[in-house]
Amino acid sequence: MDSSKQIIQTTNLLLDIASLLMVSGANTIRVNLNIKRFADSLGYNASFFISQKSLIMTLYREDSSDSCTRVKNIPGLALNFSIISAISKVSWKALQHNWTLEQIATEIEHIKHVKRYPRLLVLLAVSLAGAGFCNIFKGDYLNMLVSFVSTFTGLTVLQWTHKKNYNVYLRIFIGSFIASSIAAIGVKLDIGAKPATALATSVLYLVPGVPLINSFTDFLDNNIINGLVRFTTGSMMVLAIALGLFISMLIFNLN
Repeated sequence: MDSSKQIIQTTNLLLDIASLLMVSGANTIRVNLNIKRFADSLGYNASFFISQKSLIMTLYREDSSDSCTRVKNIPGLALNFSIISAISKVSWKALQHNWTLEQIATEIEHIKHVKRYPRLLVLLAVSLAGAGFCNIFKGDYLNMLVSFVSTFTGLTVLQWTHKKNYNVYLRIFIGSFIASSIAAIGVKLDIGAKPATALATSVLYLVPGVPLINSFTDFLDNNIINGLVRFTTGSMMVLAIALGLFISMLIFNLN
């Protein structure tokens, strides 16, 4: 393969890896470090700009006039920390063992097709977590049951709206409204010792921890633009949660 084709293929692969990391919820410094390791293992220097919507990368060699610049749009967020961890491990192996472009591409393709946790398992685990939070806030078993049911139903609706490609903030608003409405029924029927705890914990599964934490780490690493974007995104998500909760409380006339 001639050098021009190789550098184009390498750039496209590194952009694909960077996009996969961003979609999976990696912060900016982790994307930078992983791409640098892959580029070093293949004998290239990588210079690129990362935003929330697109990636711009230039790949070049110090001892050659060949260079390649490519732009790639980033799909919507689909959190998967297993992918981030797997790519990080592969980047170290590629650097230590001088992997070829084909070896890296094969491994990344394998990571892309690793099966996620079953949908029902995710629903049960998140709903149990919601019930656990309810218990932490002194809710009894009936309150925990209401929290479990409301979280399970809200997350089911959230997943359905995600498949239908609804706007992310609209998805969160609907998920918050559905979950809090079910919990509000529990408050109106006075189910359990502290029904308000079920209402308060019914929307916790929507809290945007990843964007807010990543915004903080980006600020620390002086990636101010990405930090501001992620903070704004997290704040908008919190607003959507609060709006769904507020409207359900307004409908059911709860203080």
